[in-house]
Amino acid sequence: MDNKKRIKDLKEEKYQEIFGIRKPTFLQMLEILECKYKELHKQGGRPPRLSVLDKLVIMLGYYHDYRTMENIAFDYDVSKSRISDAIKWVEETLIKSDKFTLPSKRKLLSKNSGINIVIIDATERPKKTKRELLRKEKKTHNKRSNNYKRLNWADYLYQRR
Repeated sequence: MDNKKRIKDLKEEKYQEIFGIRKPTFLQMLEILECKYKELHKQGGRPPRLSVLDKLVIMLGYYHDYRTMENIAFDYDVSKSRISDAIKWVEETLIKSDKFTLPSKRKLLSKNSGINIVIIDATERPKKTKRELLRKEKKTHNKRSNNYKRLNWADYLYQRR
């Protein structure tokens, strides 16, 4: 994917639709990330598999489209952990810049925030069969030995049929 060419030709109205943010915000984010990247890699080194622009597009796509990291990793031909690291780096860099902030946990959980939290129990419990419901264990004496053997009444009834 060559995001540079595709984004360069993108109209301003499409930014909101594709990334969920306006073009000036996108460009401001990109500028902050590129400055931080240059600062971190002053001494040079190996070129990264994902450019700064790619990392920003990945992070915005991850949150806007609810794509899985595995799906994004397949598109960029990289590992899932590299996608995870890219998303974390973009998030942390933008938050540390003080131009983009998230509300604190206290603010989110306050009663005046207007955010309701709902927890849904979606665990499945296995259904019991009729045979399992009728199963009762009883000790019976075996004539061949002095040992006791367990016999299920449900198994006993099932064998008699």
